[in-house]
Amino acid sequence: MQRVPHRRSRSRRAMAAAVVAGTMAASLLGGNAMAGPYPEPPSTTLSLPSPPGGKDVKVLVFYGSTTEESPIVNAGIEAIEKIGLSGPTAQRFKTETNGDGSVFTNATKLGKYNAVVFLTGGGDVLDPEQEAGLEAFVEAGGGFLGVRDAARTEPYSDWFTGLIGARPAASPDSVQRATVEVGDRQHPATKNLPKEWKRSDKWFNWDKNPSGSVHTVARLRESTYKPGEGANGADHPISWCRDYDGGRSFYTGMGATVDSYAEADFRDHLRGALQWTTRISRADCKATIDANYAAERVTQPNKPGESDQIGEPHGTVVAPDGRVFYIGRGGGDNTQPVVTDWANPDIGKGEGQIHVYDPETKKVTKAGGLTIFGNKGGGDELVKNEEGLLGIELDPDFMTNGWVYLHYTPHSEINRDTRMAERRVSRFTLDLATNKLDLASEKTLLAWPVQINSCCHSGGGMAWDSKGNLYIATGDNNSSQFSDGYSGNNPQPNYKGVSFADARRTAGNTNNLNGKILRIHPEDDGTYTLPDGNLFTGEETAEGGDKTRGEIYVMGVRNPARISVDKKTDTLYAGWVGPDAGAPSTTWGPAKYDTFAAITTAGNQGWPYCMGNKQPYRDRNLPDPTKPLGWYNCDAPKNESPNNDGLVNIPPVTGNTIWYSPQGGAPDFPRDANGIPSYKAEEATYLLPWLKGGGQATMNGPLYRFDAENATADSWPSYWDGKWFVGDFYDQTQPRHAVELDPRTAGKGGLPVHAESLKKIIPVGESGIRNLMDWKFAPDGSLYVLDYGRGFFTSDAKSALWRVTYKGGEATPAAADLARKAAQ
Repeated sequence: MQRVPHRRSRSRRAMAAAVVAGTMAASLLGGNAMAGPYPEPPSTTLSLPSPPGGKDVKVLVFYGSTTEESPIVNAGIEAIEKIGLSGPTAQRFKTETNGDGSVFTNATKLGKYNAVVFLTGGGDVLDPEQEAGLEAFVEAGGGFLGVRDAARTEPYSDWFTGLIGARPAASPDSVQRATVEVGDRQHPATKNLPKEWKRSDKWFNWDKNPSGSVHTVARLRESTYKPGEGANGADHPISWCRDYDGGRSFYTGMGATVDSYAEADFRDHLRGALQWTTRISRADCKATIDANYAAERVTQPNKPGESDQIGEPHGTVVAPDGRVFYIGRGGGDNTQPVVTDWANPDIGKGEGQIHVYDPETKKVTKAGGLTIFGNKGGGDELVKNEEGLLGIELDPDFMTNGWVYLHYTPHSEINRDTRMAERRVSRFTLDLATNKLDLASEKTLLAWPVQINSCCHSGGGMAWDSKGNLYIATGDNNSSQFSDGYSGNNPQPNYKGVSFADARRTAGNTNNLNGKILRIHPEDDGTYTLPDGNLFTGEETAEGGDKTRGEIYVMGVRNPARISVDKKTDTLYAGWVGPDAGAPSTTWGPAKYDTFAAITTAGNQGWPYCMGNKQPYRDRNLPDPTKPLGWYNCDAPKNESPNNDGLVNIPPVTGNTIWYSPQGGAPDFPRDANGIPSYKAEEATYLLPWLKGGGQATMNGPLYRFDAENATADSWPSYWDGKWFVGDFYDQTQPRHAVELDPRTAGKGGLPVHAESLKKIIPVGESGIRNLMDWKFAPDGSLYVLDYGRGFFTSDAKSALWRVTYKGGEATPAAADLARKAAQ
């Protein structure tokens, strides 16, 4: 094998013994008692095989310590020896132990080990030459596994800090039972562990959170124990790995008790870590390291007075050949006038634009534009409008037929007298060679009435399932101004007999297509049929018949602008914006909850009766809607609105997966004997501490599926496979996360079992993707993201299409460096 001479070490330590003794206590607690600078250790000419060890896999367990040996040393050694002697033959290894640091200066001994395990206590256990030898071992491609107090070892070495990944801060010293969220379902150290791993240990806090610079495979859920003053919050890593300085490093903060080493799951955790560090198996320890991703803006600002690059961003879809289609709702350049006078025939007239970005040529083509209603600019809810071009999808056979489906509000169909309009989903044909849309090819599949006297909540998203069914998201199409920001159930305001503040007329109405997610099966002739399994057949005879619509798959949603379907499971993922109340009310109910839901069967998601995990609102009286009546029954809701022309007895409410308010993620309250929450802010608990709102607007994302056959160097890695991307228009405390659900509770309101932030991978901030409007994965595994821009009802210089790619490379070690080739 190649021999690699060791270069001069970068470590900075070497302190006199007296000084060490005086500062060690503070160091072991994570304090900053050390002084400096310190001289570099001497260089070494130690040379080792590259990579160290061979197919006769050997592991060195090093247990040196400056203090009395811990009882966990013997327990750890025994566990590792048994791990090495058990399991499939190809995964076995020999274990040798040593407490003498001189082993790291003996090239003959050190070079035969595939990996080194540190079962050390805290303190300065290696002299400069010994540390340089360890560094040479790692640089030559050796593996390192640090267990628990290894994070306190070599406290003055920057290089060793990098090897470990983080240092402990002040931490509780008691044994506590806690839940470990196991986020990496592929690494051999975690793939067989429970997703929610409940175990007892002593739990470190960290002086600096390493997530993003290391690949975190498991996190602590701080709500399940008492983390003390040094708590790390919602992202509390406890085990992680990284490719470091030529080698591989894995660290776990678990293993502080003797009993830990007798646990089958903890031994399995160590076994998997050793498989990777010894080169028995490969693993991806790069997938969540921020620096391994690149975000590139792929569209430029529009030319003055033109929309040559982008309209008012509102949705995107990617074709099988990689072309990206994105739409502009209809707000024009902010230098152009808008018409808000209902006496003017051009009121709200705008252009809903379709653009195509070709990644091969890196050119943008404006495919076409629809004349829409919705360009009214800003103002209050009786002026502004959110109609327009709202959604786009491509036919499953798009590469053959060129069919494009658009969800929009045509200006030609508005009635200025009644202030009603038509919403429609139409099919158009695109010239696949020129990227031009044939507007004369329109075939209208589905149309329904919407009120346009008042803004807001138009919905718009569309998605296909694996059976060729098209899902269409529609908003409740109501004003938010007349209910104090709580339930949209004020029956009184109307324009010429049509209520514009009563979501029981729309979202809660079984006979109305607004506030729904519809499901139809488009046919080749431009018509549609109804698939089995929708919420209603349209032929229900209850309460006299003619009170349901068979297109409804989901009712009780407020503004589902973004939906997606995982074609592997046909699970529907949706998010919708909540009302405006800034705080819960003991009179009216919950604060504004923005909501995400994983939906596996047709049902009622609750609005305007219930939100979150079936938290009810209160009904309003007539003739004075400021007076409360009783609380709604989420299990047997009744639509008793005078504006309802559907069923009175509507389907029971299904709890939602994620909800958040200005106060925090997934607020919950104690409930009385009737199941009514207290809604007292001081009594709230927050079940999802990794997110909160404020200004908030959900932007549901895709569930990622890694496609090994079509993967490229830019593809997001398989680590993300099966994770659901949830985000918000805003980028501060709001979500931009990948979450994992428990399949047993998905679709039943089960909370996510794990979440991790994407805010440094999909960069936030003024110069990043600040106002996330839509995001879709391309067939090549890269992610396209629409940034709305920095204004409303318009496009500006920040309105853009971005592409986020992965640059981390393949799993390690290289296939050629595996200790046993048959073990791949």
